[in-house]
Amino acid sequence: MQDIDVSKHTPLIAMLAGEESGDQLGADLIVALRKRYPQARFVGIGGARMQREGFESWYDIGELSLFGFSEVVRHLPRLLRLRKTLVARLLKAKPDVVVGIDAPDFNLGVEQRLKQAGLLTVHYVSPSVWAWREKRAEKIGRSAQRVLCLFPMEPAIYAKHGIDARFVGHPLADRFALVSDRVGARDTLQLSQQAPVLAVLPGSRLSEVGRLGQPFIDAAVRVAAAIPGLQVIIPAANPQVRDRLAALLASLPQQGSKPVLMDGQAHEAMLAADVVLLASGTATLEAMLAKRPMVVGYRVAPMSYRIARALKMLKTDVYSLPNILARASGIDIGGGMLVPELMQENCTADKLAAATLALFQNSERRGTIVAAFEHLHHVLQGGFHDHAGDRAAAAIAELIDQAQDGA
Repeated sequence: MQDIDVSKHTPLIAMLAGEESGDQLGADLIVALRKRYPQARFVGIGGARMQREGFESWYDIGELSLFGFSEVVRHLPRLLRLRKTLVARLLKAKPDVVVGIDAPDFNLGVEQRLKQAGLLTVHYVSPSVWAWREKRAEKIGRSAQRVLCLFPMEPAIYAKHGIDARFVGHPLADRFALVSDRVGARDTLQLSQQAPVLAVLPGSRLSEVGRLGQPFIDAAVRVAAAIPGLQVIIPAANPQVRDRLAALLASLPQQGSKPVLMDGQAHEAMLAADVVLLASGTATLEAMLAKRPMVVGYRVAPMSYRIARALKMLKTDVYSLPNILARASGIDIGGGMLVPELMQENCTADKLAAATLALFQNSERRGTIVAAFEHLHHVLQGGFHDHAGDRAAAAIAELIDQAQDGA
């Protein structure tokens, strides 16, 4: 890591974070940037974690917590008003750099206007250019002077379009041990060390649980009927999701042991499990880093799915991050995908149960999958010796210092 030059003037750094994951990335980034600029001021849109690090949030982070075409369309007038006032405020403040953290549907439009006005912009977390239309990379280049990528295959895609992109490693890879502790996790959750465990995670949003909760729970019940003594645990992402899941569990027949509903503790639930049944998304990456074989299911809103299919927006036939990373890394375990995927009309209780049961019944395949996950963990760390937040901070500081030196 380069020596930190604290002789530069105190920068004003704007950050625009969407969702809980963006809040965590932003908080890590603030900590890392303060090592370089101890007196820096951080403003924009952020959540509780960022605010605990001294961030001044101008708007609630929930303003950007939207998912899917239909939700964005429904809230479009409000988002356009927010974007207009935010851009005006940032142009008046003239920060040294504006860092859009994820939330591309909102942030890229803001970044483009600011870049056109002469402000320095960075986009942290590349949109999924490997899954959606690659031409999106050109739009991102019009919005940001530099793109910070979490996955190693992304900079090469941007390079084809002449865009400066840096792989900084994935922060989740820093938070999971290379060798996971199943025993410790089961002790924490007060689970038997001998009995098999299935962790079920049907999403963190009410909309996801509304589509996935019933088939996931039904599948878990069927697996439990086939595996004597199976412990089924369901970590609820938040109180609203817990209430929805509790209602679904209350409708189950009284005979037999029911799945155990927990408040949070998704990380521990994954580590404790033998197999994980979960919704597609970042959680699949967490399960991979926990080295747990998994079955992935997902259903998007019908309107979103029809639009994506009609516009031919998807450019990949795999959806979960472990499968995408395995393909990019040349991993072939034979006998199909690294992670079973059951999407849209295939996401039924019968099919989810069959795929989950197949993993429980094949210890050799589970071992092969775990070995592949260990390799992908190293890939995400990129051979770096510092943390992803420090590398992201270094890439941003380089631009700030270059701009100051050229001023």
